[in-house]
Amino acid sequence: MKTQKIITQLRIFESRNITFLDPDGSWPIVWERAQGVHVWDAEGKKYLDLTAAFGVAAAGHANPNVVRAGQKQMAKLLHAMGDVHPHALKAQLACELSRLTFGRWGKKTGKVIFSNSGFEAVESALKTAMLATGKRGVIAFEGAYHGLGYGALNATHREHFRRPFKSQLREFGNFVKYPTQTEELAQTEKAIRQLFRREKIGAILLEPIQARGGTNIPPLEFLPLLRQLCDEHGALLILDEIYTGFGRTGKWFACEHSGVTPDLICLGKALTGGLPLSACVGRADLMDAAWPISNGEAIHTSTFLGHPVGCAMALAQIAEIRRLKLCERSATLGKFLLNELGSINNSKLKNKNSNRGCGLMVGVELTLPNGQPATEVALKAIKQLLHLGYIFLPEGEHGNIISFTPPLTITKAQLTHAVTALKKVLTTD
Repeated sequence: MKTQKIITQLRIFESRNITFLDPDGSWPIVWERAQGVHVWDAEGKKYLDLTAAFGVAAAGHANPNVVRAGQKQMAKLLHAMGDVHPHALKAQLACELSRLTFGRWGKKTGKVIFSNSGFEAVESALKTAMLATGKRGVIAFEGAYHGLGYGALNATHREHFRRPFKSQLREFGNFVKYPTQTEELAQTEKAIRQLFRREKIGAILLEPIQARGGTNIPPLEFLPLLRQLCDEHGALLILDEIYTGFGRTGKWFACEHSGVTPDLICLGKALTGGLPLSACVGRADLMDAAWPISNGEAIHTSTFLGHPVGCAMALAQIAEIRRLKLCERSATLGKFLLNELGSINNSKLKNKNSNRGCGLMVGVELTLPNGQPATEVALKAIKQLLHLGYIFLPEGEHGNIISFTPPLTITKAQLTHAVTALKKVLTTD
């Protein structure tokens, strides 16, 4: 079998920390190809993808227009010199991202730092905050996931990721509770104000909706509160919209649900639909005040900065999101999905499990009758669903939240099939 050969190669040649290989052979499958909302494994079995490959395939896997844009550019200019000799598409995409963010928010112009992975965009924002304010401290939130680079790791909360490297971290991150109920706002505000009094805080960094933290959705008053606190204390508001951006929550960006404009926004994942490219976009006046004019040696750059193929695909991806009205589609389908999920009954679970979401970012939290996370139930269900032809992922610190982040092109019928399958495995003792 092709799958077994590939798994054996990974077991021998890849770091054992990377790919989880279940001893019973039930996990993982090996992806062979993907198109639209479907994935086929190395043995030819077809799956419905409810993950969009970590939210990347917003306009569908291998969207034809996005693929064509990448192929055309690949044949013309495969690589350029990021911070030395530019190419036209880098300028076009920077302009488009400016229009899509600060231009739409009435702030006229944004300026961009391109990177490859999401955590690099976060680190660009953290560097910008340090240069602009001269203050090293950052306020982040419990449950936060901002990537695993040594800079971003200071603001990623889960000890699983941080503990092995703590002795090498400067630990400039300060964590406070991420509120999911209005009554928790006062506690969070008090903790933030105490940090502003005690530490030199240059920025507040957060995800408008926590994805890996467990599809945690704050009250609408939360972002306006943070905007007010940043303005009071001369700090920058940095929004990590790497997962929530480009229609995932039913709007172009999740911050638009509460009408709050950040100082810096970090973008990635769905930006290209499949090629590594990320961006930190900040207010033009802020970026100009923070960063010096290049004298021929940039103080923050990388070899593949603003990669031409990635830029071509990003421009095509943004055009597809517009053409297919995927923001509006996400909002409509998200409401439909929450309604379809309804209540999940299982004698081993707490009667009322928490289904929550915004657009097509939806989580089903499974809890035992004693209030403990139903981690084993969730992981068993996800494995069963995989072998029924549905790809899901667990989220949250305890892995007890089954998440729906499908391509935004998914249909109501496909969502209904997935929900029916989920209910079946959860109600079968």
